[in-house]
Amino acid sequence: MTKVAVNLWPRWLRALLVGAATAAIIGGSWLTYRHFAKPIYLTVAAGSADGEALALTSAISARLAASKSHIRLRVNDSSTSAKAAELLAAGKADLAIVRGDTGGLADARSVMLLTHGVVLIMAPATVSADSLGDLRDTTIGVIGGAINRQMVDALKQVYQFDRAKVRFQDVAIADGAAALSSGQVHVLLAVVPLTEKYLTKMRQLFQNAAAKAAVPKLIEIEAAGAIPNVAPYYESYDIPKGTLRGAPPVPSDDLTSLRVSLFLVANKSVDADTITDLAQALVDVRRDLLSQYPILAQAGAPSTDPDALIPIHPGAATYYGGNQQSFLDKYDDKLYYGSLLLGSLISIIIAAWRFAGSDAEAQSMLEPLYELRHEIKNAKTEPELDETEKKIDDILKAELTKNARGDGADGSEMGAVSLAAQRLHHLMSHRRARLRKS
Repeated sequence: MTKVAVNLWPRWLRALLVGAATAAIIGGSWLTYRHFAKPIYLTVAAGSADGEALALTSAISARLAASKSHIRLRVNDSSTSAKAAELLAAGKADLAIVRGDTGGLADARSVMLLTHGVVLIMAPATVSADSLGDLRDTTIGVIGGAINRQMVDALKQVYQFDRAKVRFQDVAIADGAAALSSGQVHVLLAVVPLTEKYLTKMRQLFQNAAAKAAVPKLIEIEAAGAIPNVAPYYESYDIPKGTLRGAPPVPSDDLTSLRVSLFLVANKSVDADTITDLAQALVDVRRDLLSQYPILAQAGAPSTDPDALIPIHPGAATYYGGNQQSFLDKYDDKLYYGSLLLGSLISIIIAAWRFAGSDAEAQSMLEPLYELRHEIKNAKTEPELDETEKKIDDILKAELTKNARGDGADGSEMGAVSLAAQRLHHLMSHRRARLRKS
């Protein structure tokens, strides 16, 4: 397509083409922005016997949505930690809240350490034993049942409960007080975070028992140091003095027990950059929700040791290690190529503006007139000259029509067109005379 042919197009057609091209560029840019700016949704499986894990996860999800975070959570109620681990392993969840002693975590990578569950073995003050090894002919009620089976199995491997006639029986938390009152169990075992909310629940189990004035005592796990040798997901822990009650203090001194960690984990296949952004968002949310959920005071970075119980996710390691890339480092290549693309688009827009504009219209009148000079010189017959003369008349008529609309050439440009037309008519008369003579 020659420049002359393009300039003969109607102005409205050129404007329409430029508008369509501009709309396509703007639409493509908007779709690209939406693609990179839209939130990333991760499914998190959470569940616990008391429902606290689900409530906490839902609060975090709501806060991320309210703050317009780039990372959003879809919460899946899994009822238990074991079920959450199953959903993660099956690829039905990207994240899960699990206890460290939950099985099936081969593909799990830690993102955040949420809290620790501490083993509390509580008994009425009338029980004479002060340590787990001193218990005889006793039934221990295990609150939580299946979730604490790993804990019970670890204790059985270290203590000779068969000789001491110590038995274990699963007890629902709602039935704990009744089981104590009826004598079905003599001691209660629970694994809970050491927060006031959970400690209050433990005290109420004894306040609702038959002996209303009974003050519970804590039984020491004196062999806690040997438990990690048979079950590495547990660690020895000293319960601080006065944890259960302040005056008189219960326990009366630091008491040896066990604890297990509670993690937010991700499937190892989840993108590292996504987990880096998630870890940063969780730290921000933790500050906002701390007053509402005091348990978040215990949240922090998981272990980065290569031999950690649950290896840390590479994306989380990047954030906690302070190796998070800046915006320029992360998008350096994209910004470079984007600037080249932007420059190209600007050049295209300028060319399109010139294509659709009227600044070339005067030139578009002179050029076709100049091209007709060759047709006149090469004409072999008078009908060819007549056809050329018609073209000249059509060009002049089109320019007069534009002037009538107010968008034609100015006076000086029209003068140049008039001189060009006179020159062509002179050449045409000369050529016609020669044809008639020959």
